[in-house]
Amino acid sequence: MSTQVRAGRRSLTGLLLFAVLSFPHPAVFAEWYVAGQAGYSFADSIRNVTGTGGLSGFDAPDFDLKNSLAYGGKVGSFPFHGSLGFELDVFHSTPHVKNLDEIPGIHLAVTNIGANILLRYPGVTFQPYVGFGPAILIARLGSSDTTQQDTQLSVGVNALVGLRAFVMPKVALFSEYKYTSAKFGFDDAFGSVGGFDGNYRAHQLFVGLSYHF
Repeated sequence: MSTQVRAGRRSLTGLLLFAVLSFPHPAVFAEWYVAGQAGYSFADSIRNVTGTGGLSGFDAPDFDLKNSLAYGGKVGSFPFHGSLGFELDVFHSTPHVKNLDEIPGIHLAVTNIGANILLRYPGVTFQPYVGFGPAILIARLGSSDTTQQDTQLSVGVNALVGLRAFVMPKVALFSEYKYTSAKFGFDDAFGSVGGFDGNYRAHQLFVGLSYHF
């Protein structure tokens, strides 16, 4: 197991612990919610691609990524039904790497685990909100004619803006835009030869349904 993966797992554990400790104890008067979400991910190219390991010092063209469906869920809390809230937000997408001239594309899957701080307008029917927080991204690169399977964990950030509309006292529909930024490093992508790293950016549009209790 690589040092990067071990460090990523420690970061993931710390992030999940942060999210749990950020939520108030159930005995405290608070508004809790769970939600499901689905939408579309518009991934930018992986930019500033450089070689790692035996390929250190080599630069490569940007890797264009495909847009993809995305889905996930979240759990959150607003202490004392106020404006400030916290949530654990998880979603998955498949922004596969496109063909590069004669070089075939590569399967890529990304799972985003974010711990967000939220600020909302606590309206009765409509609740606009914004959020920001750290994220752990688990990226899985598939095997191809030029690469081998490689999984890496990286620390990134999420930012979001959304609107929630209550259609029942405890049930709401919401629409949300998310922005994700991280740096991927697939050090074993080319086996013993080396790997590559680059900057990942994605824009996501989601719709979802939340239950509040």
